[in-house]
Amino acid sequence: MNNKNNERVYRMSFTSVYPHYVAKAEKKGRTKAEVDEIIFWLTGYDKKALQKHLDDKTDFQNFFAKAKINANASKITGVICGYRIEEIEDKLMRQIRYLDKMVDELAKGRAMEKILRT
Repeated sequence: MNNKNNERVYRMSFTSVYPHYVAKAEKKGRTKAEVDEIIFWLTGYDKKALQKHLDDKTDFQNFFAKAKINANASKITGVICGYRIEEIEDKLMRQIRYLDKMVDELAKGRAMEKILRT
């Protein structure tokens, strides 16, 4: 993954991507609440903090900079967008891909306790 693409992703507002996460889940019979639960688990945000980021159109870089990444996030492994998550060296890109992978697992019908690595 080259740095130019990374920078473009980092500057994208989380608000612009969030509806796609929700739509992907809902298309497969899952809910916005489940997407939010994943975000809360991964970032340590609560409903109010998430809404503030959405309202402020926070970019991915600042969204994850303010997050308290779950200690079990490193258990999220596998391939997403053609990249093996555990081999992504860039910390921010790896965190973004954690979220992508978890939403992907939700849409594929995986049980929530497995998605949340409990």
